[in-house]
Amino acid sequence: MIEVEFIVTFVQLNDGSIESENDEDLGGYSIPLCSKIVDTLCSREEKFHIRTTCVLGHNTKRDSDGNTYPIFNGFVVETATGTVIPASFDRSSRCPDEIVRRIRVSVSYEDSSWNGKLLETYETATDSFRISPCCWTRRQYHIALSLQHYSDSEILSICSTSPTAEGPDFVDDLRRKWNYIIEHPHWTETFPKRQPRIFTRSADGKWKRC
Repeated sequence: MIEVEFIVTFVQLNDGSIESENDEDLGGYSIPLCSKIVDTLCSREEKFHIRTTCVLGHNTKRDSDGNTYPIFNGFVVETATGTVIPASFDRSSRCPDEIVRRIRVSVSYEDSSWNGKLLETYETATDSFRISPCCWTRRQYHIALSLQHYSDSEILSICSTSPTAEGPDFVDDLRRKWNYIIEHPHWTETFPKRQPRIFTRSADGKWKRC
């Protein structure tokens, strides 16, 4: 069995009108999503040790207009000490194949080969990224085509559960993802012969594809 320590972070999702977390006031919250993740962890063969969990009201602030947003939505873990530090990351720090990884997260629900599996990517033992193949359908292609025509504000409203809390790159990241699917409608172009995309570090510390 493998014991893993990690942090799960979720924001309380609502329109600012819900004041409690009682059972009768669950509308607009991410409780169903949190429950699904916990259920998935319980069903895994690995042994997970959840040391810190920041969910719902524990990771929620309100701005002057009453809009909710996360206290922090990113963090750095010092592996030597286990210290957790809130952090934010720009595009240059997102590691290799960012767009393909984003697409895989979005479309994996349509790929039966990923049913009940975690989208594991980074291999700590080898310090490498191994992006296992995932297929997307013509449906995803048509979704990308249709969504690209919306304005930024419309995309926020349609695609975000908390539009006021999204980072400045949210819409641009979505557009880049949709552009990739439009330019590569057949997943086999990205994963020829259903082989993974593997990246290792070069001598200068940058990622290179094997």
